[in-house]
Amino acid sequence: KHQDHSLLPIRVISEVLANQFAQPAWRIALWSVAYVTVLAVAVFGNLIVIWIILAHKRMRTVTNYFVLNLAFSDFSMAAFNTLINFIYAAHGDWYFGDVYCRFHNFFPVTAVFASIYSMAAIALDRYMAIIHPLKPRLSAKVTLGVIFCIWTLAVALAFPLCYFSTTRTLPGRTFCHTHVTVLVYVLPLAVMGITYTVIGVSLWGSEIPGDSSENYHAQLRAKRKVVKMMIIVVVTFALCWLPYHLYFIATGLDKRLIKWKYIQQIYLSVLWLAMSSTMYNPIIYCCLNSRFRAGFKQVFRCCPFIRMSSYDELELQTKIFLRWFHRDDSEFTVL
Repeated sequence: KHQDHSLLPIRVISEVLANQFAQPAWRIALWSVAYVTVLAVAVFGNLIVIWIILAHKRMRTVTNYFVLNLAFSDFSMAAFNTLINFIYAAHGDWYFGDVYCRFHNFFPVTAVFASIYSMAAIALDRYMAIIHPLKPRLSAKVTLGVIFCIWTLAVALAFPLCYFSTTRTLPGRTFCHTHVTVLVYVLPLAVMGITYTVIGVSLWGSEIPGDSSENYHAQLRAKRKVVKMMIIVVVTFALCWLPYHLYFIATGLDKRLIKWKYIQQIYLSVLWLAMSSTMYNPIIYCCLNSRFRAGFKQVFRCCPFIRMSSYDELELQTKIFLRWFHRDDSEFTVL
């Protein structure tokens, strides 16, 4: 069967790579530190994001529900994907059996789909809020319905990975094989690229009326700030996964590449970069959004070098912007 290796989290490591490129213990130790760092930052960072949204009523908005779904997806991908993928890639031997092979090619991959489609949902939500501000916003129930549809689609796309996943045992080695062709990178990114381009033209390309009030300028600055942050999230995801996809396109076109002396190190590098995409969003939120930053300060307030001001406490408890100015105002700015 034709094998498409452009997306899957578990890859068929060739017999040549598995045998010829055994690594010294010190190199495996260094890679282990790198992958464990990704795992720790991604798991704890995304759990904190989830807590910030659920524990503070002010943060429970349409956009933030999608952010929560994105955080849960990234948490799942990091928790169930990172170390298993590293062990498989570093040793070229599948130690975890056929049942876990199927699970590993299902739930974590479902999380990958849910992650990128959550970002697409955020982009479309921002598009409707900015380009069509007078249209009714999504209710909480409808938002949860959209999230349910995202996971349903993710399950449907990931199911073939579980169904067609098998382990094959060769003398001294076991391989986990997956056969499927799925588009999950280009299409969602294209949708987000077009959407944020339209939003950017609307926010930065249009002239501001000369007699605009200070509230209007404050609201415009808030919208631009949120859109900038989400664009950074999308671009970070795209850059992290691009080398991963290019790796499998290149090795698919030229099979001789898998026999190259340094190919395993390249694969471990692009795999680490792809897996690291799960840890950047909490850092981006903390750096670029005052309310998430206040939430992180609240979590780490026991640390002697973390100081939480009275303003930080107000960030999570009160609404600063006037709701009457824009129908989606409070929901847009609380992100």
